[in-house]
Amino acid sequence: MELRTLKIFQSIAKQGSFSNAARELNYAQSNITMKMQQLEEELQITLFNRHNRGVSLTSKGEKLLIYTERIFQLMEEAINDISDKEEPHGSLTIGSMETTAGVRLPAILAQYLKDYPQIDINLKTGTTEANIQGVLNYELDGAFVAGPVNHKDLLSKKAFEEKLVLVTDISQRSIEPIEDIQNKALLVFHSGCSYRSKFEEWFQKENRKFPNKLMEFGTLDGIIGCVAARIGVSLLPQSVISKQVEKGKVRTHNIPEQYAKVDTLFIYRKDKYVTGALKQFLHLLNRGAD
Repeated sequence: MELRTLKIFQSIAKQGSFSNAARELNYAQSNITMKMQQLEEELQITLFNRHNRGVSLTSKGEKLLIYTERIFQLMEEAINDISDKEEPHGSLTIGSMETTAGVRLPAILAQYLKDYPQIDINLKTGTTEANIQGVLNYELDGAFVAGPVNHKDLLSKKAFEEKLVLVTDISQRSIEPIEDIQNKALLVFHSGCSYRSKFEEWFQKENRKFPNKLMEFGTLDGIIGCVAARIGVSLLPQSVISKQVEKGKVRTHNIPEQYAKVDTLFIYRKDKYVTGALKQFLHLLNRGAD
C-alpha cells in the first residue's frame, strides 16, 4: 500500500467522485480508477459504493479513511517534530461553536497570530457534537465545545464559563414560568448543539412537553435577527447577546440556575502528538484562564 495510493483514496472520499479527485490531483481518471481497483484487490474489500451521483464510502472504506487521516497526520507531526526551526510553524486547525467563535475567539486568535505569524491557523465552526467528531477523526487539532465531555480518547481543559439566558424581543418585559414560552417558537442551532440540549433538559425536568414549534438555524445572526423580529425565543450565552441588548434589539431573562451555567472546554486527542503550534495555543489559553 503506497502513500500516493492513499492520497488518491483520500481525495476520492472527500470529493465524492473519481473525476473530481482526478482534477484535484491533476491525474488522468483512468489512473485513478486503476489505482483504486488495485487497492481493493490488495485489501480484498470494496471501498466505494458506485452510484449515478458519484461514489460514497462503504463501512470498510470509512474505516480506511480514518487510518489514512491518521497516517498523514503522523507524517506532518514527524516533520514538525524533527524540524530545526525553533519557532512554532506549520498549520493548526481549530473547531469552535458559532457562539464562541463570534465573541470569545477573535482576541485570542489575534494575539496568537501576533506571537506566531508563521503558523497557518484554520477555524471551522460547528455544533459541539460535530466538533467532537472532528477531533476524534483527526480532522481537527482541537476544538471549543460545551461541557461536560467524557470520552476515553479526549483530553479537555476549561476555557470559559458561560451563563445562558432566555432571549426574547423587547416587548417581553418579563417571563417567569416556563408556561410563558411553551407556545412560542424556539429558535435553535442544528441538532448537536449543546444549548439546544439545555433547552430540552429544562423542559424535561420541569415535566413540560418540548414545544412543537422549532426553527433551526446555522448562524447566530439568523437567530438574533428572528428573535428581534418577534418570530420566537432562544437560549444563548449572555456574553454573545450583550451588545444586542445594549442596542435595544432584544431582551434577556434569567433561567433557573441549574440550567444556566455551561463551561466551554477546549478538547484534543490523548494520542495526538502535541505540535509546537498546538502547545503554544494551549499555553495562550492557560494564560487567559490565569
